[in-house]
Amino acid sequence: MNAPAAEQQHVRILLVEDDDGDALLVEELLIDTGLRHSLVRCTSLGAVRTEPTVHSADCILLDLHLPDASGIGAVAAVQEIAPDAAIIVLTGLAESKAGGEAVAAGAQDYLVKGQVEPDLLHRAVRYAVHRKQAERTSADIRAGQLRAEENARLERGLLPQPMISASSIRTTSRYLPGRERALLGGDFLDVVETPDGQLHAIVGDVSGHGPDAAALGVCLRIAWRSLTLGGHRAEDLLLLLERMLVAERTQSDLFATVTLACIDPAEGRATLYLAGHHAPLLTTNGRTREVPARHGIALGIAPGYANWHASELVLPERGALMIYTDGLVEGHEGAEHQRLGVEGLIRLMDRIPADDTDAHLDELITRVRELNANRHTDDLAILRLEWDGTDPLRGLLQSPQLERRR
Repeated sequence: MNAPAAEQQHVRILLVEDDDGDALLVEELLIDTGLRHSLVRCTSLGAVRTEPTVHSADCILLDLHLPDASGIGAVAAVQEIAPDAAIIVLTGLAESKAGGEAVAAGAQDYLVKGQVEPDLLHRAVRYAVHRKQAERTSADIRAGQLRAEENARLERGLLPQPMISASSIRTTSRYLPGRERALLGGDFLDVVETPDGQLHAIVGDVSGHGPDAAALGVCLRIAWRSLTLGGHRAEDLLLLLERMLVAERTQSDLFATVTLACIDPAEGRATLYLAGHHAPLLTTNGRTREVPARHGIALGIAPGYANWHASELVLPERGALMIYTDGLVEGHEGAEHQRLGVEGLIRLMDRIPADDTDAHLDELITRVRELNANRHTDDLAILRLEWDGTDPLRGLLQSPQLERRR
């Protein structure tokens, strides 16, 4: 027994039939089914292409013999025009094989003219629509799985495993893309330890969002690791990264901000290079301050104009250096539409218990997002490098101070 009309979904049907008699028969059968529906008729494939309602149709009843299309070709053409609609093929008495071929080609069902009763048509339309919806859902799920797999591969490129052997410096990182439902953005980070015992780190931010920015971020991150392990340092390294960026970017206005850090545990000293990037934050004895490092131009803004300068930081006996992208500070601070900024970030950091680094970073991100009323629009990457006095980071006990190379 058919469901009461009031409980049925309204079905938008497009009938593609050039024979007036067959079309009238289908219209009467649809009325007898009790199915809640609206019906639009086209007499040719060309008429289907120009029919305004074709893209909103739930079900297309398709005759296989049209003036301008026939057989499997008609099915393929209609699928291309209306990929979201269920297709039921109408065949003649001697064309059952053609109906099966149409189903194999992507139609949801077929009916033989002259052998269709109202109940059969009712069930065929409902089931075809449901099957098409299930196919679309399955395709969406599969597309989501593929997208997740691709993002996972990209994630390995942007967020690699640190290459650290027995370093006394612990690394912790966090990554959060800005776009809703995105897994990755244009920020990147990496840490490697070279055979001389020095620890090298990079945090970067490619302008823009989406796959182009993420792909360029992966490229720069891999280039940095290769060049660093190959012995390139300082301005030479930044120049090579900029050349790579210019060669690989898909748009001429794409650029990247970068912080390079090289920590020498034996000397208790860090060397920093800033290319359009925020200065790192140094935390020691429960207090945080911004390192007053020298700033240079972002990579790709003026290729070849190398104005990067080193800043050297004498490290305290215990502490942490946090390098981050601007997604952590560019959000609003509450309802006053004032940006959080570096000073606001430092206030937050000093108020959050720092006994557990992971919990501290998670709580910091949570509070930043809450202050911004969860209007999270920019990518966010954080790299925290931490050491304490139980490791012989050098045996230095002096207060942190900054030395600048001139």
